[in-house]
Parts: sequence; C-alpha cells; structure tokens
Amino acid sequence: MRATPLAVETETESADHSALRLMLSYVEAECLRMGATDAARHAALAASLMPEQPRHAAGEVKPETHARRPRGARLH
Repeated sequence: MRATPLAVETETESADHSALRLMLSYVEAECLRMGATDAARHAALAASLMPEQPRHAAGEVKPETHARRPRGARLH
C-alpha cells in the first residue's frame, strides 16, 4: 500500500520538527561549553517556544511520544 502524499508530508514535518529541536539543544550545549551563556539562553528559549507537536492535516495534534524538557531546564 502506498503512502498518501498527505501522510508523507506529515512525516516530513514531524522529522523536521524533531531535527530542529535537536539542533537547538546542540547549539545550547555548545554555547554553554564555550561560556556563551546569553547565546545558550536564546537557544533554550527558542526550543521552549516551539509548539509541542506540528499540526497535522486534520488539525489534530499527535499524542506526545517523548517527555519534553521543562522550560528553563538546563541540558547538563
């Protein structure tokens, strides 16, 4: 059975969303490692302001499959 274009688009959005969240976490950790605390705070703020899950075509939010880091929580 073939995946519908809508299903492929939803999977891509979810993968992009996860990749962006991971990238922001990496940027935050690297900024902290270099001692750039203000930059690390900005990366953490950007990650915390991202929506929980991207909206799907039907307008529903997929149930969360992983625990989110609370706003303001440090990575390390």
